[in-house]
Amino acid sequence: MNAIVTGATKGMGRAIVMELAANNYNITFCARDEKEVQALLDDLRRNYPDLRFFGMRADMEESSEVSRFAEFAEASFGRVDVLINNAGLYIPSELMKEDERCLERQMQVNVFAPHFLAKFFAAKMIGQGKGHIINICSIASLEPVIRAASYSISKMALLGLTKALREELRPAGVKVTAVLPGSTLTDSWSGTNLPSDWFILSEDIAKSIMNCLQMSSGANIDEIIIRPLYGKV
Repeated sequence: MNAIVTGATKGMGRAIVMELAANNYNITFCARDEKEVQALLDDLRRNYPDLRFFGMRADMEESSEVSRFAEFAEASFGRVDVLINNAGLYIPSELMKEDERCLERQMQVNVFAPHFLAKFFAAKMIGQGKGHIINICSIASLEPVIRAASYSISKMALLGLTKALREELRPAGVKVTAVLPGSTLTDSWSGTNLPSDWFILSEDIAKSIMNCLQMSSGANIDEIIIRPLYGKV
């Protein structure tokens, strides 16, 4: 099985890649930092020598790099079974106080890049008669966060994209799933004094995705909502 993951070297992305590799997936991935891409490639190839891994430095905020990554991933595998749009941009700010490009930048990474990649690889999945697209949305897709207003807008749009894709691709046998995590203990929370059990772990997200991928061919998980046990952080 072959999978593509964006934003793969940290947090949820890295946990997802490691879970996929542990379940015998060949993986093509991208991230913004060349050294981190190479380090992850080295780890994967050392731990899973029988699988194939390809990594590329690509910034999802640049549309030209999104298309270059799509071409790179297509060339890596003759067939793509799973696309996971994980890369995201979070800029905390209230709507009335944000920088003028705040919404534009987050829409590019959180919506336009997944939109392009989903369409690019969905066309190939339709030809195969199967495939699975998973978009990492957010609880903010359902409940806007005042201190991250434009982020919330972009994640609501990503959930809308996911729903539209699901209905359009369903007749072709292509599955589409939205993952909506609450506060997850990643680098964005580094330095926090809050206890770790107030957060979701990246590994929780990765395991939920793998459970989704292991469903029978006739079952589609529309949405996975994961919230911290003790409520919103």
